[in-house]
Amino acid sequence: MTTHIRPQPGIMDIELYQGGAAHVAGRTDAVKLSSNENPFGPSDKAKDAFAKCAHSMHRYPSTDHAKLRQAIGDVHGLDPDRIICGVGSDEIIHFLCQAYVGPRDEVVFTEHGFLMYRISTKAAGGTPIEVPERERTTDVDAILAACTKKTKLVFLANPNNPTGTMIGLAELERLATGLPKGALLVIDSAYAEYVEGYDGGAELATRLPNVFMTRTFSKIYGLGGLRVGWGYGDREVIDVLNRIRGPFNLSTAQLETAEAAVRDQDWVNKCRDDNTRLRAWLAEALAEKGVPSDTSTANFILARFASEEEASACDEYLKSEGIIVRRVAGYKLPNCLRVTVGDEPSCRRVAHLIGVFKAGGATGG
Repeated sequence: MTTHIRPQPGIMDIELYQGGAAHVAGRTDAVKLSSNENPFGPSDKAKDAFAKCAHSMHRYPSTDHAKLRQAIGDVHGLDPDRIICGVGSDEIIHFLCQAYVGPRDEVVFTEHGFLMYRISTKAAGGTPIEVPERERTTDVDAILAACTKKTKLVFLANPNNPTGTMIGLAELERLATGLPKGALLVIDSAYAEYVEGYDGGAELATRLPNVFMTRTFSKIYGLGGLRVGWGYGDREVIDVLNRIRGPFNLSTAQLETAEAAVRDQDWVNKCRDDNTRLRAWLAEALAEKGVPSDTSTANFILARFASEEEASACDEYLKSEGIIVRRVAGYKLPNCLRVTVGDEPSCRRVAHLIGVFKAGGATGG
């Protein structure tokens, strides 16, 4: 650095987060399937709530998020006093690291886990500990073996991104009860709503004080552009996190739109049903073209190719045809492309083009 103003140790070791591409040079009709967004967008009730907020933009928002926490509690059967809201679940993850992790502390997560676990750990001065998965699926025994008395947090996305795989509640409980004293299991349930009958770990977080759950409005609720998330856990943990949360971290538009969205469960159910149907179709269509994937429980398919070179060539071909998917080499999956389950025309188009590529009808195929 050219000045004497230095950041804390470890900050400059953080690799910048690379989000999914959103544009293709020279194309105005590109189909974005790179960020696991809900192709159907938010519900009409959520849109109406957002529009009404235009009349109150001069007013400060609520500082305690009481109405949104109550709505979340009503829908999920949870105690609102055990809920905290943030700027996406990313901010909740950052709060957890800021509150519980410091130098010489360790944070455990799996090799294909969400990149923010590593980033937030390093930002807090902690040491990230990455453990292997078993065929792209969480290995509870590997996580437990990696834990030590230095372990403060264990992050586990379930369903996982970008693999789409998940483990059952019995395995989650085995992990929680096997952790060292003083370690907190954080179940990142951003995609929980896509799994019929799955509570995202809420019951475990209610019953076990060392379990914390994070959720988001960015996926099935279609509010990725607003950035709203929430966390649920023991009251003592919530009290700690609220002490470092900014008083106005969420705007009125975020709060009121999210409240309308969570109360519109008919829309959630419709989006889940459509995703389940189209996800199964897309996975089967790709498999028939020689592109396998693990059974996904989220709103995307992790398409596996024979090599990194083939995955890269297919990605370039798709971009040339106006389709944007996600390269996941940064998640240690260089021979894979993550494909969001879009609407039916998008699914059919990407499956057709991958088929053309695999048949040798495209440059590099």
